[in-house]
Amino acid sequence: MDAMAMGNYGMYVWSCFGITLAVILISDVRARLRHKQVYREIEVRIKALEERK
Repeated sequence: MDAMAMGNYGMYVWSCFGITLAVILISDVRARLRHKQVYREIEVRIKALEERK
């Protein structure tokens, strides 16, 4: 349990790890969603160009 407390800095250290993990996960999810959205927009534009020909 002393290893988790880290000399009374454990709360600070572990909260920083938690916040960092949350930010990384949120960034990853948002990037994946944006990628899908951009990919769909590109597909729509390609189909529109093909229909004009």
